[in-house]
Amino acid sequence: MDKKLTSYRDLEIWKMARELAILVQRMTLEKLPKFEMYEEGSQIRRSSKSISANLVEGFGRRRYRNDYIRFLTFALASCDETVDHLEMLKETGSLSDQALFEQLMSQYSLLGKRINKFLQTVISDHFEPKDIVGRQIFEEEA
Repeated sequence: MDKKLTSYRDLEIWKMARELAILVQRMTLEKLPKFEMYEEGSQIRRSSKSISANLVEGFGRRRYRNDYIRFLTFALASCDETVDHLEMLKETGSLSDQALFEQLMSQYSLLGKRINKFLQTVISDHFEPKDIVGRQIFEEEA
């Protein structure tokens, strides 16, 4: 697997963030009371979508290491925000499906750890950003 990452779609963290955003979207439509659709439901949909969006924007700026780091940091912060919204929904009784809550909490915890590990790898690489297994993230210029 020495394939260079040529698209944000090659990032496992993006794939996971995208799948979770879709799961959150469905959860807010199917599991939350109607009054939450425009309150906490809206907030959690936006924060969950923001994770993958920041990964995409960061990848687009990966040649500029500081920009890449900044957008990875935004993605991590949005992941934390999503967890906070999940906890709020659970604590207020708006999300009563315990199994779904635990599944989402577990997956967002894992995603946060993976984004953080990826971020630390980009930060610690003083020459060229590489992915978490040490491959170059961007194509060499022709």
